Amino acid sequence: MSEKKRSAAADFGVYAIIRVVVCILQALPFGAACRFAGFLAWLANLVDKRHREVAKENLRHAFPGQYTDAELSRLVRRVYQHFCLLLVEIIHLPRRLHQGNWTKQIHYRSEDEGRRLVTSMIAGRPVLLATGHFGNWELASYLLGLLGFKINAIARPIDNPYLDAYLRGFREAHGQTILNKNGDFDRIQKVLDEAGILGTLADQDAGAKGLFVDFFNRPASTHKALALLALEHNVILVVVVAARVGGPLEYQIQVEDVIDPLEYAGRTDAVKVMTQRYMHALERLIRAHPEQYFWLHRRWKHQPAVRKKIAKKDAA
Repeated sequence: MSEKKRSAAADFGVYAIIRVVVCILQALPFGAACRFAGFLAWLANLVDKRHREVAKENLRHAFPGQYTDAELSRLVRRVYQHFCLLLVEIIHLPRRLHQGNWTKQIHYRSEDEGRRLVTSMIAGRPVLLATGHFGNWELASYLLGLLGFKINAIARPIDNPYLDAYLRGFREAHGQTILNKNGDFDRIQKVLDEAGILGTLADQDAGAKGLFVDFFNRPASTHKALALLALEHNVILVVVVAARVGGPLEYQIQVEDVIDPLEYAGRTDAVKVMTQRYMHALERLIRAHPEQYFWLHRRWKHQPAVRKKIAKKDAA
């Protein structure tokens, strides 16, 4: 089936609305913008029934029997609150965070984790920073760029070309280089050859042909590319997030795992074991702050074929 043709007018309309909202938030003092984020969260939770129900269903699977319906509703509201505040933080980052003040707002979970992260990035080997739709993933890349590290973020372009160009411009103006996960193979190879730093969101659904590993009690289709890159190019894989630990722009850099592919040399199951390892690391981080994960998206959209057949048989 051919892909549905996008409407340039609709794409531009959405882009224009978002630019207006961004301009309003930029014009407001930071405190007022954060309070406005609370209103946006209340409104989104009220009108966005589809994603609200997706989040509840995801949380029921992830934490079976742990929350009542009322508690689930409150947790989903907190998810909306976190991500609306996240939007305000990203918009105000260039004004609020600079080399002279970042240590007052952002800390490592421990000095040892800070040393492990920095040591990995100056070890003379390529590094892949794996994070997820958790905490403030834009903040981590922004901070590393602020400190002089050249970060190459592997990402899929946004379907709306106007929004894609806008977000790319913001990211690349503040220390990142954006690489298309489907078309920039030569540029990715160059980063690896030069022992550079790559970053990516590691928790995206990989479709029906992805590698299925356990993630919050369910098989989750996951990209094999991270483990394959690590094994083929001797890449150090670091699972790292920026978790909110206080008010606006108060974050903690948490390094949950550092995976060296040399540990898996010669193993036939290396790709699956490494993939499962970093997904379990992300899960541990998310369990500590579940309101900071993007439960609104269909992370478990694809399931193994055998499981699908069983589900259909049970339904019949």
